[in-house]
Amino acid sequence: MRFGYPVVPFLLLALAAPGQPSETKSKKPRLDLRATPRVATTLPSQVLVVAQLVGGDETEEFYCPGLEWDWGDGARSAYESDCPPFEPGMELARRFSATHAYRQPGEYEVRITLRRAERSLAAARVAVSIRGLGGSDDWSGFPPAQ
Repeated sequence: MRFGYPVVPFLLLALAAPGQPSETKSKKPRLDLRATPRVATTLPSQVLVVAQLVGGDETEEFYCPGLEWDWGDGARSAYESDCPPFEPGMELARRFSATHAYRQPGEYEVRITLRRAERSLAAARVAVSIRGLGGSDDWSGFPPAQ
């Protein structure tokens, strides 16, 4: 079967003609996680952790997520919001924070997971180092005097 010249413009026209509207994929935000302080030298050490959704579109998928914090020392925390139904144009909560007290020296990996309907949306992690030299009365982190 051989197509002549008139078929080529018709084929190009058919490919370029608008058909059903294509769905535009929304851009997924990135989850950043920061800890303050990242290195602590006293016990107990209170650490503030801030997670932030960066970039992406304001989509229902990331609206009102549940939060799961894993502090790396065996402790876990969870947070669920009670939010009104999503409507187009609503702004997402993009900043989430929590504090945790570390009572033992060590290297810890703090993780946060954003969830919606038992599905993981995003996760991030940050390292925290607790040196635990103690307060002014605790000299256990120093070598003995000679």
